[in-house]
Amino acid sequence: MQALQNLNLDSLLDTLVSVSAAFALGGLIGLERQWRQRTAGLRTNALVAVAAAVFVDMAQRLGGNEGAVHVAAYVVSGVGFLGAGAIMKEGANVIGLNTAATLWGSAAVGACAGADLLGEAIVAALFVLASNTLLRPVVNRINRRPVEEESSEATYAVHVVCDREQQADVQERLIELLEEASYPVRAVDQQPFGQNDAEIEATLYATAVVPEQLDAVMARLESTPGVVQAFWNASAQE
Repeated sequence: MQALQNLNLDSLLDTLVSVSAAFALGGLIGLERQWRQRTAGLRTNALVAVAAAVFVDMAQRLGGNEGAVHVAAYVVSGVGFLGAGAIMKEGANVIGLNTAATLWGSAAVGACAGADLLGEAIVAALFVLASNTLLRPVVNRINRRPVEEESSEATYAVHVVCDREQQADVQERLIELLEEASYPVRAVDQQPFGQNDAEIEATLYATAVVPEQLDAVMARLESTPGVVQAFWNASAQE
C-alpha cells in the first residue's frame, strides 16, 4: 500500500502543472519543427520535454533539490545520445545538427518545468523558437552571399600527364618550376594513366594563387620532353 501512502494531492497537482507546461512548451517547439518537416517534430520534442520534466520532478520529490540537480545532469547526457542519433553524414555534408540541438533545448525546457521553474522554462522555449525562426533568414542571407576570393581558402593541385619512362625527370622538373614560382609542393601522388603514360599530382601548400603564374608554369611544363598535358585546379577545403 506504499503507493497509496505516497499519494499526495498537492504534490500531484504540482507535477501535473510542471508536466503540462513541459508538454505545451515542448509541443510548441516541435510544432515549428513539424511545420518545416524535420526529422524530430511535434511528438518527439514534446516527449523529450515531458520525459525530462518527469525525471526531474520525481528526483525533486524523492531527493530534494540535490537529487533534482543530479538527475538533470543525467538528462543532459542522455539527450546528448538521443541527439547523436539524429545526426547523419551524407558525403561531405553533415545534417541533423540543428535537430539534435533542438532536442537538447526541449530537454532543457522540460527540466526547468520539472524543477518548478516555469518562468525559466517559458524563457528557454521562446529562445529555442527564436533560434529556429528569427535566425533562419539571417542564415539564408549569409549562405547566399558569394564568398570573396581573397577571403576563401582552397586546395590547389597540379596535374601532369607524361610518358611513364620519363616520369621521374618530369616530376623533378615539376617541383623545380613550382618552387621557382614560390609555390612549394606539399605532397606528390603518382598513378598510371592509360597503357604507356602516368599522371603526377602535386598538391601545393598555398591556399591562394595567382592564376597567371600557374598558367605560365603549365606552359613551361608542357614544353618539357615526355609531357603530354599539364593543368591545375582548385577545390574548396572542408
